[in-house]
Amino acid sequence: MTKPVELFYRELGEGQPLVILHGLFGSSDNWYSLSKLFAEHFKVYVLDQRNHGQSPHTSVHDYVALTNDLNHFLDSHRIANPIVIGHSMGGKTAMNFAIAHPDKLSKLIVVDIVPKSYPVHHDTILDGLKAIDLKELKSRGDADKILSEFVPEPEVRQFLLKNLGRDSEQKFEWRINIPVLASHIEDMGASLQFEGKYEGPTLFILGSKSNYFKSGDDKVIHEYFPSANLTMMETGHWVQAEQPEIFLQNVMQFTQSPA
Repeated sequence: MTKPVELFYRELGEGQPLVILHGLFGSSDNWYSLSKLFAEHFKVYVLDQRNHGQSPHTSVHDYVALTNDLNHFLDSHRIANPIVIGHSMGGKTAMNFAIAHPDKLSKLIVVDIVPKSYPVHHDTILDGLKAIDLKELKSRGDADKILSEFVPEPEVRQFLLKNLGRDSEQKFEWRINIPVLASHIEDMGASLQFEGKYEGPTLFILGSKSNYFKSGDDKVIHEYFPSANLTMMETGHWVQAEQPEIFLQNVMQFTQSPA
């Protein structure tokens, strides 16, 4: 079994624990505004998954490792019966965790991903990120210009370039482990890695304009999560960023309802 890493996290609020997992190429920073709102009701832990943000970079990146990281985090911080929210890659981590450790969470919220395999579709983004030569890079604007040849959507480029930081010598560096993520990109599209079901309260929040949910996927969802409710929002894949107020309402309605 892959040794778990010590995940970087942000903690705020008081009350029942709520653990948030970002998606591929994301970080805890993406959830900053929403986490402050959740902290009015919960004790919120927003994690950086391995090879992202301020968490350790390793040579392994698959859902078994990500699930073990989450399990280790909850154990080491003595977090009991949290509500777990995961978006995209984080949603796959959360689903795997719920099936592997069904007694360790109280409720599950999965955002715009389902428990099936997906074909590789981030290769163009990875090509764009790899095209940015950090040694030659003079500004974030130059990085955006290079990336625009691969990723035409300004909002997606803005999201990706949040991973571009500076080291102690003020030289540019990536906060995501691009070589490892590229070599494991097929693993990120994999179906669930653990056998079984999670029969606890589950909510899937899906974007109607996203291509992550197809007709018939509700059957796949209920095979693994028989108690799941599905909610559609008029968004693309970044549901929580596109309509944060409605997303917050959906989460609060679900979390405050009896288990």
